[in-house]
Amino acid sequence: MSGIATIAIVRPVAARTGSLLLTLWLVSALVFLAGQVLPGDVGRVMLGPFADAQAVAELNRKLGTDQPILEQYWHWFSKAITGDFGDSLSMRAPVAPFVLQGIRNSAALAGIVLLFLVPIGIGAGVAAGLRSGSLLDRAIVLTGVSLSIVPDFVSGLLLLMVFGLWLAWFPITGAAPDGAGFWTTSYYLVLPALPLVLNLIGYVARMTRAGVIEARAADYTRTAILKGLSPSQVLFKHVLRNALVPTVAVIATQSGFLLGGLVVIEALFGIQGLGNLVLSAAKARDFPMLEAGVLVMAAIFVSTAAIGDLLQALLDPRQRRRATP
Repeated sequence: MSGIATIAIVRPVAARTGSLLLTLWLVSALVFLAGQVLPGDVGRVMLGPFADAQAVAELNRKLGTDQPILEQYWHWFSKAITGDFGDSLSMRAPVAPFVLQGIRNSAALAGIVLLFLVPIGIGAGVAAGLRSGSLLDRAIVLTGVSLSIVPDFVSGLLLLMVFGLWLAWFPITGAAPDGAGFWTTSYYLVLPALPLVLNLIGYVARMTRAGVIEARAADYTRTAILKGLSPSQVLFKHVLRNALVPTVAVIATQSGFLLGGLVVIEALFGIQGLGNLVLSAAKARDFPMLEAGVLVMAAIFVSTAAIGDLLQALLDPRQRRRATP
């Protein structure tokens, strides 16, 4: 790789890394502010208006909320970056293991979603793009748009009633029994994954379709055809290679949503994922758990968005040329 090409790749990576770190620092400050400062007297909020003043003061001392704001933030942040989020007030145990378990459960669900979403969405988009303007193209686009406007909790309820209660093809819960193996766990997650697949598949298909149409009309594709390459060689070496670059970036970005933004689906199917953890912590006024969950969710969102942008920059030679002085 030439020095210019290396600079073209390293420059966006360095810029994105700096932006990522700055964003995470700002998010940490906002999370701390929302969890420790905005409620006012945290001990009073957690114990209720009729709690004994001594008990409130003791809880504030335990939480460190009786200290100056900057000292509180530094104490919390310096531990949070090492993975120490303190103890859960509702579970009476360290927060970190609950967050890690939530990430694992959300990651398992996200994996099942991507297993269906990627091949079906890309396949539908390629088929629509290769037959642009045809009945098949219009049917794929219309179906994708129609599915994407249905909220996932609505389709989730319908799928739960049809395939979980009426036909009984799948369990009505997404939580597999303790000690379940890979295939059993995957089987329990199929039904919770379906509403998310239906909601996202149209977006992936439209992105792929647009990329295929643009790549087919590009000069490099015409050149490949004039050189006498077979239709399959043109498709795989030139059209798909360039058309799927934005789709890959979109899938990477959506992975952040799948890992941290599935509050409704996780609650509906009883999955103890990261979204459900944050919801439960908010209900219980468990501020250490809530702060940790929100911070980790923000880190996942920001990181996957940065990875998506970097993948697009690394895979698309046009962006590398624009980055090169």
